Amino acid sequence: MTTESAPAGGEATAFDDVPLNRFHLRITALTFCANYSDGYELGIISIALPVIAGQLGFGTVWEGLLGASALIGIFLGSVVVGWAADKIGRQRLYTYNFVLIALASAAEFFVTGPTQLFVLRLLIGIGIGADYALGPTLVAEFVPRRYRGGLLASLTVLWTVGYVVAFFLGNWMVALGDDAWRWLLATSSLPAVAVVLLRLGVPESPRWLLARGRVEQARAVVRRLGGDEAALQSLARIARAAADRPKARYRDLFGRAHWRHTAFGVVFYNAQVVPYFAIYTFLPLVLLKMGVGEEDTTSDGLLNLFLLAGSLAGLWFVAKATRRGLTIWSFAVLMATLAPMALWPSAPTALLFPLFLAFTFTMSAAVNLDQVYPAELFPTDLRSSGVGLLNGLSRIGSAIGTFLLPLSLDHVGFSPTMLILTLVLAGGLAASVAWAPETKNLALD
Repeated sequence: MTTESAPAGGEATAFDDVPLNRFHLRITALTFCANYSDGYELGIISIALPVIAGQLGFGTVWEGLLGASALIGIFLGSVVVGWAADKIGRQRLYTYNFVLIALASAAEFFVTGPTQLFVLRLLIGIGIGADYALGPTLVAEFVPRRYRGGLLASLTVLWTVGYVVAFFLGNWMVALGDDAWRWLLATSSLPAVAVVLLRLGVPESPRWLLARGRVEQARAVVRRLGGDEAALQSLARIARAAADRPKARYRDLFGRAHWRHTAFGVVFYNAQVVPYFAIYTFLPLVLLKMGVGEEDTTSDGLLNLFLLAGSLAGLWFVAKATRRGLTIWSFAVLMATLAPMALWPSAPTALLFPLFLAFTFTMSAAVNLDQVYPAELFPTDLRSSGVGLLNGLSRIGSAIGTFLLPLSLDHVGFSPTMLILTLVLAGGLAASVAWAPETKNLALD
């Protein structure tokens, strides 16, 4: 690996190797909220939209816009707030971005038309996107490197939890009356308010403070977190090294030192989420093409079981495997299990469905890396910008893939569509082989 493509790491310090404590668990738990909210928000709108459309009297164009509004907001929030957090700090934005989510969610109760709802859903997405940039950045910069991968990977599991809760709660609430959808949408304000209150008092990242030359404030944070003299001396060395470096600019993400990490992150992230969102958004249609009928509840149950099992197994894989190795091998297995649907679509269901179960398990495990890798690819003065950029672009890729899948199935057929998705995975594999750095146990600078 050349110097140009090496991960942006620093000297290991006593701060990197402190014992795991209650604050590390707290900052991780408070970061669960964005992932949970993303899954919950997308889950409740999919259930509420048919009812809302009937009551407010709008057509499929508005349904599509309302379904995509939060994804558009997540893109804007991730990119813009990620950049801002590297400039003005993480702590204030991390503490108060959920105020926006709480207010916009509560205001959904009073909407009278699709334009109002679109704006509110856009604002909610901006708040969630902001937390996608800020949360993993803070977790990566606070927690000991030994536990960083596992704690970051656990964030992904909460998306599924939020979506499942929304499914069951939403289906129960919309049957309660004509205005039940208003109460359903407004429910997301309650956890948002709790998050704002619980985040009060979270300190600024000492790594960001050092990057800005604010050494004494960084030392105060480390003392507050139980750091000893060795940790303080380590921070002083980092501060001296940081002072000798020119300040990073957003465009440096695309410059000579970092373009490989940026390019890898964009391709890797999108190569995972485009097939994931496309296939599982229209899962009944995909299963029907494989010969699994809508009445086959056993197959649906197995798929949900494999999704959950893969998500939990992914935590173990992230803890035990190397980042580069897990990325490369997961793309290889995903290609091997999806390609038969493209090359032999008329194969017996007894062959295709077990392969699809293996695909589901592997995909669910692999996406745990989505919260891990981005936070480890960039130095401190570009970390939030880089994480925000990769998260934001992944949501654009997800929206495009989800929009195009049913059109592709209708116009080019099942086999070519699966071939296209297999080629997307092949692109992820090629980028990983060429550019994926090894960042496990990396000492962040």
